[in-house]
Amino acid sequence: MSFFYDSGYGDRGDRHGNNQLTSPADRKKWIRRYVTDPCLLWLFGVFFLSASFILIQSEKEMNTSQKYECYSYHIERTNEKKEVADVAAQTELPGSLNAGYAILMDADNRRVLFEKKCYEQVPMASTTKIMTLLVTLENANPEDVVEVSAYAASMPQVKLGMKKGERFKLKDLLYSLMLESHNDSAVAIAEHVGGSVEQFAAMMNEKAVSLGAYQTNFVTPNGLDAKNHYTTAYDLALIASYAIQNEQFLDIIKTPDHTFRELNSGRSYTVQNKDRFLTSYEGAIGIKTGFTGNAGYCFVGAVDRDDKRFVSVVLACGWPPNKNYKWQDTKKLMDYGMKKYSFREVVKKDTTFPPIAVTDSMEGDAITPYAGEGVGLLLSGNDEIRCDVEVPKSLAAPVKRGETVGNITIFINGKQYRILPLYSKEERRKITYVYVLKKIWIRYFAFTSG
Repeated sequence: MSFFYDSGYGDRGDRHGNNQLTSPADRKKWIRRYVTDPCLLWLFGVFFLSASFILIQSEKEMNTSQKYECYSYHIERTNEKKEVADVAAQTELPGSLNAGYAILMDADNRRVLFEKKCYEQVPMASTTKIMTLLVTLENANPEDVVEVSAYAASMPQVKLGMKKGERFKLKDLLYSLMLESHNDSAVAIAEHVGGSVEQFAAMMNEKAVSLGAYQTNFVTPNGLDAKNHYTTAYDLALIASYAIQNEQFLDIIKTPDHTFRELNSGRSYTVQNKDRFLTSYEGAIGIKTGFTGNAGYCFVGAVDRDDKRFVSVVLACGWPPNKNYKWQDTKKLMDYGMKKYSFREVVKKDTTFPPIAVTDSMEGDAITPYAGEGVGLLLSGNDEIRCDVEVPKSLAAPVKRGETVGNITIFINGKQYRILPLYSKEERRKITYVYVLKKIWIRYFAFTSG
């Protein structure tokens, strides 16, 4: 940077006739003449204090005046949407269900795709055993030895027929529990894991609450009719969606048959899977049947096929002799999901959004907000998606790379589905007094030779 003489002081140029300082001697002479000048020092002090005051005030104003602006846009699906809509138009709504209460849920994100009175509290019979198995797998060792109590042996049919004092491996009783729905096995398991049926029921209820199943209350581990033993189709779908993430759980419910022995006498037992849906529907992975006089026929099913994972629940699905209604209703629900819904990417990972200005930054530049993760889900042609992006108009430095700077809210059919944070792609350092002084020094005292 060039510095020119002030014509009010002595020499008007150097020995070469230029108005620039070119030699070390000339510069030293200039510094002795002007830097020590009281008037200039006073002016520099005033300038420095004023600049500092302005910087401090600007920072305070920026910190107290951050305003947010929301950008909204609608995701168009063009031809892809039309194709899905055409298929959906040909898909019969499963409105003619025999079940009094039903639901179809996307097991990957717990989104309700179809429901019929799914939030009403009703008895659920042996579908209770889904939670019995889940709590046992998470709190006990399958290699444990279970000793049968008199109370467990007294349970009514359907039962294994165990006797007081008999001993079984816990893992064997889990197959008895799920494949043939034995009520005595359920109580023996509960007493072993929880110490008593009551304590085990408390563990079941605690797990239900942790999964968001707030309208559920367990009293028994086997689902026999009991006062205050109830759930909803929605809660049961939540529990089942969680349960099928457990590989041990899946291994048990998909097993065709299992043979084991009582440890004292060596007596042999073979249990066979009574879930007809497992072998009659492509991609089926279970889960559990149930029936009592109060609950009627019940079934919780699951399918994993074509990158789609559904859970269905049908409760009060007829009474004798209509035991096949539950299979018919479950097939209707699963067909509906398979035909109507396809996977779509709503927000792609690393999608960037309009830049945000950054004040008081050394780099003097904006930052770019981006989505750190993507969102994809099963959608029908009738689903409307809206994404609202909320970011500040500006930010005050410092801003770290990867810092949360806003969010994007995804709405499906007008209902909030999920909120994703937006992060900064760049780092912006805050201007410091040292940085300002350095700049002032360079601009005020640095010279270049000509």
